[in-house]
Amino acid sequence: MRIILPLSAALLIATPAAAREAPSPQHLRGTVEKLVSFGTRHSLSSATDPKRGIGAARSWVASEFAALSKQCGGCITVERLSRRFTGPRAPDGVVIEDVLGIQKGSDPNRFVIVGGHIDSRVTDVMNTTADAPGANDDGSGVALVMEAARILSKEKFAANIVYVAFSGEEQGLWGATLLAQTAKARGWQVDAMLNNDIVGNSIGQGGVKAADHVRVFSEGIRSSENLAEQIERRAIGGEDDGPSRALAKAVHGIAEGLPGGFAAAIERRPDRFGRSGDHEPVLREGYPAVRFTVAAENWDRQHQDLRTENGRVYGDTIEGMDFDYLAKVTAINVATLARVAAAPAAPASATIAGALGRDTTVTWRAVPGARSYRIHWRAADRSDWSDTRDVTGATSTVLKDVPVDDHFVGVSAIGADGMESLVTFAGRATAK
Repeated sequence: MRIILPLSAALLIATPAAAREAPSPQHLRGTVEKLVSFGTRHSLSSATDPKRGIGAARSWVASEFAALSKQCGGCITVERLSRRFTGPRAPDGVVIEDVLGIQKGSDPNRFVIVGGHIDSRVTDVMNTTADAPGANDDGSGVALVMEAARILSKEKFAANIVYVAFSGEEQGLWGATLLAQTAKARGWQVDAMLNNDIVGNSIGQGGVKAADHVRVFSEGIRSSENLAEQIERRAIGGEDDGPSRALAKAVHGIAEGLPGGFAAAIERRPDRFGRSGDHEPVLREGYPAVRFTVAAENWDRQHQDLRTENGRVYGDTIEGMDFDYLAKVTAINVATLARVAAAPAAPASATIAGALGRDTTVTWRAVPGARSYRIHWRAADRSDWSDTRDVTGATSTVLKDVPVDDHFVGVSAIGADGMESLVTFAGRATAK
């Protein structure tokens, strides 16, 4: 058995971020200021007014993606997806439009997505005309997406990177539903989706300061699993190792490798208590997805009419934001996108066998472009991988004296440049 570095340390070595430009708090602030200048970005506000409303905001984002594409020699394709939705928060129906900037990778089938929702609201979700700045919810997420595009458009990757500003989040996650279903219909292999929603403040409710980490939410049991798959997962374990949880663990390790001591805390639930976001429709289609949200929310600055009552300020304005904090969250997103997009895809499947024995046989599906594979394992009473072994020229190996009853196993793919994919949890081998 060969023991090598823990995953977090390995990621640090594999991530070539030293020469990459750091996210700019000034750029992020400028983007949020521009988004706020549209007055309201309610999904049912004007789609045609050139200065006010969601239509003007979406057109501006599209123009910014187009400008970036011009700078990188046409590396970004701008696409505007639209569909009419009807529901309790849009009883007469509304055309929901997502603005996409798609950075072409060398593999036409693989995609990595980073998104934030462009729409905003005040206290009454049906109020389409009042000023709704939406600075942090979710101007911060859209600014992060655009800053990631500015930085990463200077590099080339294996996977396509999709930068997206969703509409209709406040009406029912409609924009994310549109993109997730479009990805499925087009046959996209989505390796990861990063949803950034409320990622730009470090002072929470009651003045609590939480400037040292961001929360990363991920599902355990997969929402896309059928009953038989759920029963199988219960039998083998792995609730903490589904694709989305593997993505969250990778984000955590990447954050540990970045300078500045800013952490990504893994929240072991799909979203905040009883709430949801734009990663949920992506999860329902079976794709790995996580949500980034600030460590301490300030609910006085979310979904509020602009007002001051008894000296207490309400409203989602730019004064409630911390752009140094937002830059740190952006840095984690950028590093994660770069790592996943540069590495080979994770193995489509991996299995283990070895019941009633002391050894475990690990088998996995070959990955195009993989130079080697890394086998990860840990005792079943631990949450983080503790041991690894690299395998070259094979899609199976035996872990001697690693009883299958007492260990979890996963497999990742390593590219020619040393970049490592996400880890695929090894399930039970089926009888032939």
